[in-house]
Amino acid sequence: MELKRNRNETVAVAESDLDLAAVLKSVERAHGLPNAFYTDPEIWEEEKRKVFLANWACVGFGKDVPLPGDLMPLEFLGIPLLLARDKSGGVRVFQNVCRHRGMILVQKPKRANIITCPYHAWCYRLDGSLKGTPHLGGPGVHKDPRIDPKSYGLFEVRSHVWMDMIFVNLSGEAPDFLDYAAPLIARWREFESRPLVHGGPESTLTFELDSNWKLAVENFCESYHLPVVHPSLNTYSRLEDHYHIQEPGHFSGQGTTVYNPQLDESGRAFALFPGLSSKWETGAEYIALYPNVLLGVHKDHTFAIRIDPLGQIGTRETVEIYYADPVMAGPDWADLRAANAETWRGVFAEDVGVVEGMQEGRRAPAFDGGVFSPAMDGPTQCFHQWVAGCFRA
Repeated sequence: MELKRNRNETVAVAESDLDLAAVLKSVERAHGLPNAFYTDPEIWEEEKRKVFLANWACVGFGKDVPLPGDLMPLEFLGIPLLLARDKSGGVRVFQNVCRHRGMILVQKPKRANIITCPYHAWCYRLDGSLKGTPHLGGPGVHKDPRIDPKSYGLFEVRSHVWMDMIFVNLSGEAPDFLDYAAPLIARWREFESRPLVHGGPESTLTFELDSNWKLAVENFCESYHLPVVHPSLNTYSRLEDHYHIQEPGHFSGQGTTVYNPQLDESGRAFALFPGLSSKWETGAEYIALYPNVLLGVHKDHTFAIRIDPLGQIGTRETVEIYYADPVMAGPDWADLRAANAETWRGVFAEDVGVVEGMQEGRRAPAFDGGVFSPAMDGPTQCFHQWVAGCFRA
């Protein structure tokens, strides 16, 4: 593997120096990813390319562009992107730059039938095709035979929407999303065709962590920390009520067999997703779809957490909570939605300290990536091995 130190120098880093072989051993003999994977800026640059750009990463949610003409600018790994709902109702993702001089096209969310550059007013349709080029051929002359408008549409990014999450493959080289996510789609097929209704402003939560993004994923994967970090949760969803979920190369996580929501003393409860099998009467599952989505499914609601790396150190988590029936998003259910959101806020807030504490620990030069409990850490090791595999590819 090669890592660039500066513009003029390329440094070869052997896999043995990164100790990836130790990561790929069986769980009882393996070590976790070395400290450099959490602290070294050079590895972070390589990670962006091999982990995030090469695979399918979540960059947003369909609920943010609900109607045709809705435009949502965002930045992912420093790349300016634009989410757009086209006239047919589909979601498209473009690089948010004009093809003329590279001006940022959309600075803040808005609704428009045409995407117009604020610099020279080149304009684009919602499908990204170039519509107009004012004064291109001189004052009052809006075309030039030397410039073919068909060649200068917006740069479209390969994208796919699943369960309202907008995934992109920035390299354009990953397998089709339906193949990439096939094992999880099959596992949760009962939820895929069901309506997902976002709970509104109170159902969006954000957290910023002073840690590498991988530590947030690792913590979510396992239930081992429940008795210590989540003592209240552990009183009714105990460590022994959980099971591991591992799909090497795709996802890992945990499930519980005792899900029983009690958010209101009056006994009110959210509408259930229709047609679910008996597994979900008391079951719930929490899975990290690599690289950057943390998901939870329950009989009465789901959530998705988008993990945005803000650099080698620094992570933003955006939580979106969805329900099974549009009525649940109405004013009569606002109090229960707020109670549900605050329950999850409390759980996720309890994780912040340990995730940041693990990042601090990565400054200890003797730490070798740590060991895994063969009985409890399989989902976390599964993620480590996937990251290692990306670097070895």
